Amino acid sequence: MMAQVGGGDLVERLPHALLLDILSMLDVESLCSAAPVCRALRSSVSQVLSSISTLDLSGLTPTTQILNKVLSNSYGLRSLTLNCLQLDNSSVSIFTKQHLEELVLLKGFHFISSIFGQIGQSCLNLRTLSLELVYGDEPVFVRNCNKSLEKMFKGCPHLESLSIKFHTPYNLHGRSDTFQLLLPKTLKALLLQPVTNWEATTLILMDQFGVDENLPSSIDIQPSCLMLQSLTLVLDIITDELVAAITNCLHYLTVLCLEDNPSEKLSPYNDFSNDGLQLLSSRKNLTRLSLSRSRPNVFGRITDVGILVLTEGLRGLESIRLEGFSKVTDAGYISILQSFKNLKRFEVINGYLLSDLAFHDLSFLSVSLVEVVLISCHLLTSETAESLSLCKNLELLDLGGCRSIADSGLNSISILSKLTSLDLSGADITDSGLSALGLGRSPIVTLRLRGCRRVGDRGFKKLFKKGSVITETLSKLDLGYLPGVSDETIARIVEMCREITDLCIRSCFFVTDASIRALSLIPDIEGKRRSIKRLDIYGCSRLSADSIELFSYPYFQGLRWIGFGKTKLHEKEGVRMMELLSKRQCISICSYGCEMDCKDGWFLH
Repeated sequence: MMAQVGGGDLVERLPHALLLDILSMLDVESLCSAAPVCRALRSSVSQVLSSISTLDLSGLTPTTQILNKVLSNSYGLRSLTLNCLQLDNSSVSIFTKQHLEELVLLKGFHFISSIFGQIGQSCLNLRTLSLELVYGDEPVFVRNCNKSLEKMFKGCPHLESLSIKFHTPYNLHGRSDTFQLLLPKTLKALLLQPVTNWEATTLILMDQFGVDENLPSSIDIQPSCLMLQSLTLVLDIITDELVAAITNCLHYLTVLCLEDNPSEKLSPYNDFSNDGLQLLSSRKNLTRLSLSRSRPNVFGRITDVGILVLTEGLRGLESIRLEGFSKVTDAGYISILQSFKNLKRFEVINGYLLSDLAFHDLSFLSVSLVEVVLISCHLLTSETAESLSLCKNLELLDLGGCRSIADSGLNSISILSKLTSLDLSGADITDSGLSALGLGRSPIVTLRLRGCRRVGDRGFKKLFKKGSVITETLSKLDLGYLPGVSDETIARIVEMCREITDLCIRSCFFVTDASIRALSLIPDIEGKRRSIKRLDIYGCSRLSADSIELFSYPYFQGLRWIGFGKTKLHEKEGVRMMELLSKRQCISICSYGCEMDCKDGWFLH
């Protein structure tokens, strides 16, 4: 279009200041698309990018070449978030800038341990660092990490927050080498994943009492942990001994998150118990507490008595997460809800004995409660949803796996005027319930209805109708495993949902090529550009191999991630599909059945 009317001539006639104002309102993707049009735009885009202070590229997967163009003149950049799936250590020099204060590196599949040292050499003003890496081969990887971490800490004298996640497809426990954490004294927040209970306990105790001659020389830790305000550990096992070390040594701690998933049978004498909760109750500065044990394991030594003791001490708690507490009953949960007057987030996962009774009286929290997560709490019914509807400031409600939530629960939820995120996966709702939600006032941005098998096209016709609030706000929608959804619903979404960007329709067996065609070229609404950024069509068996043409240019121009495993696109045209999409820069492709964006399984493929 621009080439037909004179290309850059039209742009060059615009006042430079006006052009900069227009470009400053665009996102990075649009800026990169505009830059090649003409010399004037390329120069102006470069100037706009150089003035950006915060840049989030987590939704893209840039190559080294693209990243170099985006960051070449980013002199004002202070905060950078990168999806590093297509980057390796050769690109580190591009994004490690001396003026950076915050650096978040996600999905570092190709990075090696020397990246820590490279960051330390270049990012002298770094205050926040977060990395996701793949755990390398033993034993060289661990030893190289120790050396590289030491270089980084020496080169980053202002580091205050550190998050390191090592992802691995195999069990790390029992490894021969251990990590040396020469933590800087400036550190206030630390996240380590994974770390053994022994390593974590040693880290804290050595900080307090100095080096123990009985400890292996591979551990070399600098006194610094005592200033930590936030500690997150993903462990092999949580024990009372570890909690004792934390409560005795980390006096400034306000945030504590501990998670484990024991791989061996637990000893009743070496586990987290009520005694550990009593120790935690002494840390009165805590505002956020998370204690999690993944299925099939549970905290078998914790009862209501421990929870009651905890609530007596931690009166200032604002956020609590409990997962795997198999012996805690309504009495324990009621003590939490009635003791913490400033509670903003309440989260229970696998609450085996949690029932509606715990939510009978929420008058104390009707103003403060903002987020409620109750996952796989099978005793809960619509009565809980009705009780929660009294919390007028509720913004997030997750009832995923609560199978007894029915239509009456949706009637109550629909009156929440600040609710932006709702998860009803597996609920026993029908088309009538969706109708109530469509008539409601909730400005929902994220909606998950996965596995709600009693809803279908008729319900979504009532949910997405002209004038409903949800059609103006909905951006992320999960309709996975809904046998009642067909092309009619997809067409409805395309027509009515103005902000839709993420759509999951995995294993929707009646979705055909017509839906892909409708999604591939979503029409603009009132001049607003719309496009699907993430699409999950895994297991959609009625899609034909012919629909592959709809993934070539100019279709799906905004697409950033697609999951297409167990479809004819994968079975018959898999190689061609991969070649076709690989030519389109910044698209992540998955045929393994991962959840959207491969957030948990990216390191396996």
